[in-house]
Amino acid sequence: MKQVPDTATERKLRSDDKTLDRDAVDGVVNELDEYAVEEALKLKEAHGGEVTVLTMGPGKATETIRKALAMGADKAVHLSDAALHGSDALSTSYAMAQALKKIGFDLVILGSESTDARTGVLPAMLAERLGTPQLTLARKVDVNGSSITIERLTDYGFDRVEATLPAVVSVVEKINEPRYPSFKGIMAAKKKPVETLGIADAEIAADQVGLDAAWSEVVEFAPAPPRAAGTIVKDEGDGGAKVAEFLASKKFI
Repeated sequence: MKQVPDTATERKLRSDDKTLDRDAVDGVVNELDEYAVEEALKLKEAHGGEVTVLTMGPGKATETIRKALAMGADKAVHLSDAALHGSDALSTSYAMAQALKKIGFDLVILGSESTDARTGVLPAMLAERLGTPQLTLARKVDVNGSSITIERLTDYGFDRVEATLPAVVSVVEKINEPRYPSFKGIMAAKKKPVETLGIADAEIAADQVGLDAAWSEVVEFAPAPPRAAGTIVKDEGDGGAKVAEFLASKKFI
């Protein structure tokens, strides 16, 4: 589960290392990860087990964890270390995989992408790191004993994909409707355990994470240009012709 900058606020890059300035914006739960938590809770209700939420990020990411606990998750693990700052998707998948190996798992469920980077590659990378099957873009999940079947969303409908547990599943928003935390759930979340792991705790090699280990980087950035005033077309009986003329001048038609 990931904390991302609120899309309603202006996002900025830091001038020193060109990474996203997360301290300058409000953090919110990545929307698709809420669907992942909901699906995990539904599977727990149907089959039993325990839901553990894992997040990686600075101290303020604890807010994300608390919402998942209020929804009904049993416990949480916060992977937090200054050495992780600036990690790209590849090094993030490594760090998360190391943490998951320490925690232990039968099924990993996460959103198909995050609203800050939108790379959509973490689920596949994570599965490769863990050596498990990957079932991506799930709109429906069924677990039967040691097997899992999903309906994978495609441009033309869906594919039915089956694998053996343990596995990594990424979900889309069509899969369910996340529940709202109840007052009772919010109060209970304050008493649920949250374990904090550093890179040493999860046996993460320092030279494999962080900005220096990133395989992608921001070389240069500039502020977005101000919006120019739009063109107003007054309809005096020839509005349609004027609009067509304007579109033709811009080579839109």
